[in-house]
Amino acid sequence: MSGLRHLALRVKDLAKSRGFYEGLFGMGVVWQPDPDNLYLSSGTDNLALHQIPKADLPQYTGVGQFMDHFGIVMESVEAVDRLYAHATQHEARIKQPPKRHRDGSYSFYLFDPDDNIIQVLYVPGLSNEG
Repeated sequence: MSGLRHLALRVKDLAKSRGFYEGLFGMGVVWQPDPDNLYLSSGTDNLALHQIPKADLPQYTGVGQFMDHFGIVMESVEAVDRLYAHATQHEARIKQPPKRHRDGSYSFYLFDPDDNIIQVLYVPGLSNEG
């Protein structure tokens, strides 16, 4: 297995979500087969954004979610701090500021436009240090 390198999310506003992931994480468009589907990449990972049809939007309002959060791995503690500073400067909604965890990882949590929780983290032994 090469890793979990693809995530697909249903989104309420494709343009808003695109701006969030491009602007904050520097992801670029790989493919947009139609106006309701967009594929972004960091260079190693792939994020698919699928527009929820307007007629279906009411069933996505006020509903809990099964996914707790997903993570974006950074190469260093300093990279986590830089992204945190960038996120706060651009008024991203922060769930939890940076902190060191018991396993030696370091992270902060923020919300995307659809209230998905993203953990931005450094993980010793997994992150590309140096």
